[in-house]
Amino acid sequence: MTGRLRRLVEPLYERYIALQCRSIPRHIAIIQDGNRRYARELGADTSVGHRAGADTTERLLGWACDLGVEHITLYSFSTENFHRDASELEELFALFREKFLAIVSDERVHRYGIRVRMVGDRSLLPPDLLEAIETAEASTAGYSRFHLNIALAYGGRNEIVNAARRILADAAAGRVSADEITPALVEESLAEGGDLPPVDLIIRTGNECRTSNFLPWQANGNECAVYFCAPYWPQFRKIDLLRAIRVYRQRAGST
Repeated sequence: MTGRLRRLVEPLYERYIALQCRSIPRHIAIIQDGNRRYARELGADTSVGHRAGADTTERLLGWACDLGVEHITLYSFSTENFHRDASELEELFALFREKFLAIVSDERVHRYGIRVRMVGDRSLLPPDLLEAIETAEASTAGYSRFHLNIALAYGGRNEIVNAARRILADAAAGRVSADEITPALVEESLAEGGDLPPVDLIIRTGNECRTSNFLPWQANGNECAVYFCAPYWPQFRKIDLLRAIRVYRQRAGST
């Protein structure tokens, strides 16, 4: 399809899919995969891919708010990602810091009323990044219309293990009995993502068909829909988001 034809057809196709998305998930979690492969195929430095991915994230936020998605959780940096080269980690942390600080003056964030917060192990992050995160969180703490959760230094299994440790400590101290250990108590003990609502839809880009330890309690326990798609994260379009929501609607309609 030529570029000109694509520009003519895509808006029509987008509207066609949108008509099939009458049920909008409350909480969408996205595994943003493919930034590095995107840069590699361009013959560019990895930082180019990460910045292009950050641009896609900003576009996604507008699409999600316009559609009425109340919660977006982005898997931006896992605990396993700490094994990457020191130079890439430095670039990533600088980019995260820049984007969190930009939230303070981003008129779209304040116009939509988006509460921004980090989900993950804060003790693993450098102090200057943590300071930027806390600044962004403080500047949006009064909002409740939409929620953007950025998963940094996050690992789902670690989260559950840490919750189990907290519950065992409470049990040993006599603060909780065995009969009181319920799914609700476990959720309360999930420090990194304990107050996130159940995930309705997981999206993973980059042609990878796995969920990579992302929100296992919030997603698997809710039997959420999963949508895997081929585009790298920097290439993700509104059409791809609508296709994912269509999968959610089809699954919701069959239950």
